[in-house]
Parts: sequence; structure tokens; C-alpha cells
Amino acid sequence: MRIDKFLKNSRIIKRRTIAKEACEQGKVFINSKPAKPGDNVKVGDIIQINFGSHNQKVQVLRVSDNVKKDEALQLYKFID
Repeated sequence: MRIDKFLKNSRIIKRRTIAKEACEQGKVFINSKPAKPGDNVKVGDIIQINFGSHNQKVQVLRVSDNVKKDEALQLYKFID
């Protein structure tokens, strides 16, 4: 699954266009490598998102196209 779509489906980022822009601006990393919006995400990948002074690091637990709001937190877990 594309990184921009995963960020939207997991509700880490609200909209896919915002996720795409974050990738293009170099604020999203997959396994410590800068991510492009079309890069694929798979189970076990570490995603890091830098929003100003706030950094968020998550590990992908599951990849799914159709996710309900209640199930979105099951797609990833936070890493310190």
C-alpha cells in the first residue's frame, strides 16, 4: 500500500493530500529513508513523521484498504 494512503487509512494524517504533501516536503521516513508518496509500506516497517518540533514514530502492524474508524489504531503501534 502507498505510504500516503496508509497514513490516511490509519488516521495518522487526516487527508491523503496532506499526507502526500508531507512526503514531498521530506517530513515522512520509512525505515529511516525519506519517503515519496508512492512508496510502499509493509508490515514491520517503521514510519517516522516530523511535524515541526513534534516527531512521531510508529511501526506498521497491519495493512488494509478498508478500515473503520474504530479499527484504525490496530494498524500501527507507537514507538518511543
